[in-house]
Amino acid sequence: MCVGVVAPLTGRLAPLGSPLSYVLRRLAPLLRQVRNGGRRHDVTVAVRDSRSDPGAARRAVRDLAGADGANLVLTMAGTRVLPAVTDACEESGIPCVSTTFPWQAYVDARGAEPGHRFRWTYHFAWGLDDIAAVFADLWKRVDDAGAVGCLWNDDLQGQLLRHHRYGFAPVTSARGHTLVDLGAYREPADGFHAQVGRLREHGAGLVTSAATATDLALFHRQARQAGLRPRLITCSRWLTYPHTHTTPAPDVHGELADARVATLVYWSPGHPYRSSLDGTTCAELARAYRQDTGAGWLQPLGLAHALVETAHHALSVAADPTDRASVAQALAGTTLDTIAGTLDWTRGPTTNIALLPLVGGQWQHGPGGPRLAVVSNTALPDVPLTGELTPAR
Repeated sequence: MCVGVVAPLTGRLAPLGSPLSYVLRRLAPLLRQVRNGGRRHDVTVAVRDSRSDPGAARRAVRDLAGADGANLVLTMAGTRVLPAVTDACEESGIPCVSTTFPWQAYVDARGAEPGHRFRWTYHFAWGLDDIAAVFADLWKRVDDAGAVGCLWNDDLQGQLLRHHRYGFAPVTSARGHTLVDLGAYREPADGFHAQVGRLREHGAGLVTSAATATDLALFHRQARQAGLRPRLITCSRWLTYPHTHTTPAPDVHGELADARVATLVYWSPGHPYRSSLDGTTCAELARAYRQDTGAGWLQPLGLAHALVETAHHALSVAADPTDRASVAQALAGTTLDTIAGTLDWTRGPTTNIALLPLVGGQWQHGPGGPRLAVVSNTALPDVPLTGELTPAR
């Protein structure tokens, strides 16, 4: 049997491919054979580079489905790349498990509506409403009912965050916050003077965004130059992991730690979970990653590990693991305790989705540089707090 992997090994998303590549190396001995119904099946892992490009990602799936004969495909990362992989799997009739993408974006980017049933493709993540709830909890601690300036781009992320049904507004308005759209912008941005002007006009002391680290740092810099000091900036997407050493401005992350940017946390060394494969804890995985790579832990590390756990489980319980339809059916009925939490595809917010809870984090200065502290655990009290939410000075 063969497990196919489409990962961004090169291109702008390459930092997101590193955790998955590491997990595949680490778990290789456990993947060589899968026991199913008393029989042992040899397993190979075929990794194809998406090159951070949707077209290359689709070609990678075709190669995995054809030449490699993959029984299922794993993938993560990329606003355009991930949907390209999942759509190609759906077209090729090959089971796929993906992650690191809000589930509404996963559905919408594929031209579907919530409730649409995909036959071959399954996803685990959080929702835009979950991000909004975490951020609203953080806003309340700083400004109970203040206006929030929304720095959202003109691409898929911005469109979905503005969505009247499953964007931010339904959650945040119910909590007393007024959202002020500062105006759409194209990535990468060359300036935010118009958005800074709207921030001043509306007197918003809070800002929320899904910008790249470089763009957010530019906005913050120009706001400060204009005499504005947002008390709290919340940002999802690129601010959930410290890979800005790959940007043209490697000091950006320290600048955003100075700005006390808060973000969402979907996995950390403090999460109370274990691997279904070997019992490894979150703390042990994070420690091993640092020892083996010399780099600090990344949130996608836990999700990459859970992807592999899910593949192993599906091949272990499928009625016929050599039959793709049987593997897809096994995924649809999966409930599995993983190092990223319980993945339950039988009780998701919509079909083909397993939901992950979120907690709130904030980038703060630590002895070894910027660190992501858990500052809010409302949705998951078992995750220990590792810092206090600190408004910007």
